[in-house]
Amino acid sequence: MQEINHRETENVVLVGCQLDNDDLAFERSMDELKSLVETAKGTVVGTMTQKRQKVEPSTYIGRGKVEELQVLIDEKKVDTIVFNDELSPSQIRNVHTRTKITVVDRTQLILDIFAQRARSKEGKLQVELAQLSYLLPRLAGQGLALSRQGGGIGSKGPGETQLETDRRHIRRRMDEIRHQLEAVVGHRQRYRERRKQNEAFQVAIVGYTNAGKSTILNRLAEVVTLEENQLFATLDPTTRQFNLPSGMKVLLSDTVGFIQDLPTTLVAAFRSTLEELQEANMLLHVVDSSNSNYIRHEKTVKQLIRELDAEQIPQLIVYNKSEQKDPDFFPSHEEDSIEISAFDPDDLDSLKHAIEEKLIEQMKEYHVLLKADEGSLLSRCRETTLIKKQDWIEETEHYEVRGYVLPDTALGHELAIRTIVKRK
Repeated sequence: MQEINHRETENVVLVGCQLDNDDLAFERSMDELKSLVETAKGTVVGTMTQKRQKVEPSTYIGRGKVEELQVLIDEKKVDTIVFNDELSPSQIRNVHTRTKITVVDRTQLILDIFAQRARSKEGKLQVELAQLSYLLPRLAGQGLALSRQGGGIGSKGPGETQLETDRRHIRRRMDEIRHQLEAVVGHRQRYRERRKQNEAFQVAIVGYTNAGKSTILNRLAEVVTLEENQLFATLDPTTRQFNLPSGMKVLLSDTVGFIQDLPTTLVAAFRSTLEELQEANMLLHVVDSSNSNYIRHEKTVKQLIRELDAEQIPQLIVYNKSEQKDPDFFPSHEEDSIEISAFDPDDLDSLKHAIEEKLIEQMKEYHVLLKADEGSLLSRCRETTLIKKQDWIEETEHYEVRGYVLPDTALGHELAIRTIVKRK
C-alpha cells in the first residue's frame, strides 16, 4: 500500500496547463482550484503551470515539467498532486508511476468535497454513485493510487481497497444505488405533486457555489440552515416557506452550488435533486458581486440551467454581497436584476417586492366579490394569490378583493369565472 504522511492536513501541489492566451481566466481557474483544495482540508505548498498548444497525452504536462514536479515534491514534502483538469486513466497512472505520489484530478477533488458534505441518505447515495461512475474506467493499473485506507484528499467514499479487484462488485453496487435512488425519486415526485395540488408557488435559488444562496434562504424564511464561507457548504436541498409583502405564501428551495466544469457524473447522479429547478415557477439566480470572476460564474450557471432544460423558467438575478462588491462590478441589464446585501433588512424587503413584481408577470388579474360566509375562499386568496386590495363593503356585506393569481391553478380557474367584468 502507498505510504502517506499523516499530518493534520495534506501538502498539495497544484498543476495546471494553459491552452489559450487568456492569462486572467487561467489564473482565476487556478485560484479556484486552490480554494477547492482548502475546502478539502489540504494545504497548497506549491503551484506548477505550463503553457502548451495541447496537453501531453501520456502525462498531461511535458516530460521536463514532470521532472521539475519530482524536484518540487521532494523539496516541499508533497503528499498529493492535484491537476486542474480531468485526467485520463493512463495520465493518472503514468504521473503516479513517475512521482510515487497520489494523483488527483479536478473531478475527483470535487467528488471528494461532495463526499465530505453529504448529510442525507439521498445525498450520500448520489455522491457514491458519481464516485463509482468516475472510478470504474480508472481501475486498470491503479492499485497503488486507489488503495489508500487512511484519510486524505481523494479517499473519501466507496471502499477503495476493493475497487481495483472487483469491477463486478462496483457495477452491482451501482445497480443497488440506482434502485435505492428510484425509491427516493418516487417519494420526491409524490411530494412535488402534493405541493402542486396545494397550489404552492415555488422559487428555486440557484447560483455558483459560495454566492450566498443559503444566507438568502435563511434571511427570507427566518430559519437557520448551514452557512459557511466555503465551496459547496450546502449539498442537500432545503425547502422553506416565507411570506411575500402581500401575505402570499411561497416555497423557497436552496440547491447545490454550481461550479465551472461541474463533473458530468455529478450532474447525472444529482439529476433527481436538480429536477427541483424544472418544477419551480421562478429561479432566483444569486451572483456573488464581490467576486472578480462574477461574469464567468454567471455564465456558468446559465449554461447549466440550459443543460437542465430549465431556461424557460423566469429568472430574477440577485447580485449579492453589495457591501463588498468588486470595484469593477457592473450588473447586467439584459435581464431583471437587483443588487442586495443578504444582511441588510431593507435590501431583503426590496428583494421580496422584486419577487412579487416578477411573479405578477406570470399571473392574471382578478376582481371578485366574496360573501361574508366565504371565509375559506378568502383565506386561500390571501395565501396563494397576490392581493393588492381588500375592502369590506358594509352595504352588501361582501369582501371586494383585487389581485393576481396563477391562471393554471384550480383557484385561478375559479376566480376567472367569478371575476367582475370591467366597465368601459
